[in-house]
Amino acid sequence: MVARTRSAYVTLLTKPSYLAATLVLERSLRSVASAYPLVVMVTPQLPEQARGILRRRNIVMRDVEELHPPGDRHQLSAVDERFRDTWTKLRAFELVEYDRVVLLDSDMIVKKNMDELMTLDLPIGCIAAVHACACNPRRFAHYPKDWVPENCAYTPLEHPASVSRASPITAKSPRPYRLLNSGNVVLRPSMQQFDALTRFLATSELVSRFTFPDQDLLAKVYEGKWKPLPYVYNAMKAVRVVHRRMWRDEEVKCLHYALPDKPWHGFPVDNDPFDDLHKWWWTEFDVVRAEMRCDRWDDLMYVEQNTAALVRCGQARHF
Repeated sequence: MVARTRSAYVTLLTKPSYLAATLVLERSLRSVASAYPLVVMVTPQLPEQARGILRRRNIVMRDVEELHPPGDRHQLSAVDERFRDTWTKLRAFELVEYDRVVLLDSDMIVKKNMDELMTLDLPIGCIAAVHACACNPRRFAHYPKDWVPENCAYTPLEHPASVSRASPITAKSPRPYRLLNSGNVVLRPSMQQFDALTRFLATSELVSRFTFPDQDLLAKVYEGKWKPLPYVYNAMKAVRVVHRRMWRDEEVKCLHYALPDKPWHGFPVDNDPFDDLHKWWWTEFDVVRAEMRCDRWDDLMYVEQNTAALVRCGQARHF
């Protein structure tokens, strides 16, 4: 397949603790023979050693400045502190050297080629993404009150239809149907679009009430202008448990480890509902480790020293 040189997958890296995840994401794209590169947006605080590893693995970097609401316009709950850097993902709209960008979170692995997203019909001024799961299975008190299973866009779906379609958004749809998950966002970079997003971030009174920073903003700014994608393009691991009628492991194109407990925070354990999914990540990481062992041992040591499970155990894992 010949790639359009002006399209790319893009992710954000702000700290070394997510370096292993970024390398696994890039490796997974190669493993499915994607015709498009992964471009990593890096912020000033990312150490040079981490940048050097990306360079030596021929991963394209783009320096970006951090992006946050001005002043104290938005406060995160202690549970959601991990979202602090996610506003900066919106910098992907500034990458105007590309006609099309598929913005991915780094806590993902690609299981099947999804290059069709690069040629998805996407009008100017629109984006595409999967629905947010509004079931709130952990019963977080600070989540919106209408986040209940009967209002979730995934609840009506069953396999096999779920693989190729998303729930339509109509005038009668519950409010959560209008919410997206920003783990995978298909977009057309544009300074005009970026300016609109940052203007909203700086001026809208709604920002202070957002539960999920960048994705609540995208859902609001692109209300009526975002295209729902089937769950397989951003298969959030909790959905496997909450929406069993819809999910099939073999259909997943892109798996998203969206909950706070990431694979690299601990090795797979028996009776964990996400054990198999975490093994998918560790299998990819083993390949990355083998590649790096053949290239530069010091680079591998740096990655492992910043991978939480390996740091705690002080040794490589085996299963």
